[in-house]
Amino acid sequence: MATYVISDIHGQYNMFSDLLERIGLTDEDVLYILGDVIDRGPDPIRTLTRLMEMPNAVCLKGNHEVMALDCLDFLMQEITDQSILSLEEVMENVVRWQYNGSKTTIEEFRQLSREMQQAVVDFMKQMPVYKKLSVAGKDYLLVHGGLGDFRPDKKMEEYSLHDLVWERPDYSTPYFPDVYVVTGHTPTLIIADNPRPGYIFQGNHHIAIDCGSYWPGGRLGAIRLDDGQEFYSDGVV
Repeated sequence: MATYVISDIHGQYNMFSDLLERIGLTDEDVLYILGDVIDRGPDPIRTLTRLMEMPNAVCLKGNHEVMALDCLDFLMQEITDQSILSLEEVMENVVRWQYNGSKTTIEEFRQLSREMQQAVVDFMKQMPVYKKLSVAGKDYLLVHGGLGDFRPDKKMEEYSLHDLVWERPDYSTPYFPDVYVVTGHTPTLIIADNPRPGYIFQGNHHIAIDCGSYWPGGRLGAIRLDDGQEFYSDGVV
């Protein structure tokens, strides 16, 4: 049994399939996805529904899943006087989601049956926001974005959803002496002083694994926590 972590697939189904082949994932392994499965790329719902069928995959919420849930729940509602009252707030959410690449997600979502639409929404709702792991004698904290307003004595329950899915870590500062913080959200192509832009970044007890799957020159990356081995998809954008 091995433990793998991927993040920010962003609808790049072919990259994801290629990466799984390179990993050689077995039914006994566990695969963690640190959010942002959807939006931007060509096959977001196809990717998400594949993960729904994988019993050994654990998906965490990213900011793109949060944006989707803010909108899809409303779009599936029956139009009533009560729902019309909330329309202004929902439209603000829709505009923000559109700005962040919702087009392909909405197009694929519309093609699903109502039953499958509800299953997709329910799946995203039950995604945890963070996960604590111990693998091969090391402790890890998995989270999509970062730890906004970080303090060493701050309990995880005190962080807001925004802190965990929208904020970005300070990679120059080790947060914990004995815990590795594994994050997506921030493409490693834009991390300051990163010697390998577009590949997994490790330093100061941070592991950043968003390798820019939807960026020019980007790719999808994975890390095996058992031994630190890295894996990358073949294709680049």
